Amino acid sequence: MLIGVIFMRKKLNIELYKKLFLIRSAETAIIAHYQEDEMKTPMHMSMGGEAISVGVCFALGDRGAVYGTYRSHALYLSMTGETDAFFGELYGRATGVARGKAGSMHLSAPEHGFMGASAIVGSTIPLAVGSAFASRMLKTKKIAAVFFGDGAVDEGVFWESLNLACVMRLPVVFVYEDNGLAVHATDSERHGYQSIGRIVGNFDCKVFASRTTDVEKIYELSRRAITHAERKQMPVFLHFQYYRYLEHVGVNEDFGAGYRDRAEFLVWRRKDPVLVQRRKLISLGISEAVLMGMEKRIDRQVSSSIVRAQKAPFPKVGELTNHIFSE
Repeated sequence: MLIGVIFMRKKLNIELYKKLFLIRSAETAIIAHYQEDEMKTPMHMSMGGEAISVGVCFALGDRGAVYGTYRSHALYLSMTGETDAFFGELYGRATGVARGKAGSMHLSAPEHGFMGASAIVGSTIPLAVGSAFASRMLKTKKIAAVFFGDGAVDEGVFWESLNLACVMRLPVVFVYEDNGLAVHATDSERHGYQSIGRIVGNFDCKVFASRTTDVEKIYELSRRAITHAERKQMPVFLHFQYYRYLEHVGVNEDFGAGYRDRAEFLVWRRKDPVLVQRRKLISLGISEAVLMGMEKRIDRQVSSSIVRAQKAPFPKVGELTNHIFSE
């Protein structure tokens, strides 16, 4: 029995690491190639927060109906594990997620449960509430989850959506990815309160919070939250704090901009989610050779996807009016 538990934990942690490393590898490649100016899309990078998307999405499994923000690389890759359509979209090619029309900020993969991302702050939050209501009416047992950042909790639509989910007792999973900044503005500059968890907890909504960068712990906390939402038929609020490594939009560091200190980054960097998980696998008996083999396969997947994207055709002019809604 104990051997089986150890085996399952090791297997879980290997899969979690593969997704973490895939996201890091893909974004490292974006940084390396972005200066070539072939990716004609703004980049909102996920570095530092990868464990949140991976942990929550693993907990959701294949029952998730997930909505995200423009900082969606980690979410897309967590849900799909694929990189061909991902890079095709970043390069604006016909092979992309949206045939080259969406760019980095509007990724989606409904066939994998990732219903979409939007560049409009807070705009997908009410969609998740509607999705939870639809799931209840249609008895699909899909779990609606929405990821959002610091700026979204300053929007009225967040509070309205939270309130409606509580009133209707809808099992929505609200995932707050809190890096302490809305672009460059800190919490203290924007909030007339000290603890969002305390405020949300005063609604009929259970709050689960953590500052961990350990993807396994995020996975376990998310499982507890999802189970609570399903059993009690009520919304849950997952509050994860993390540190955004790069500038708000772009592929560079921005510690010279004056709104944050590199010293804080170095503190968080020591508990980098990818390194934390790699060290854990070694402690679980995974050899360095096995780890390097996994990493090389993922790096090759990313490199091959970039080559395919660069060689892929651009969409034809007529594609501009295909697959869109209009009156």
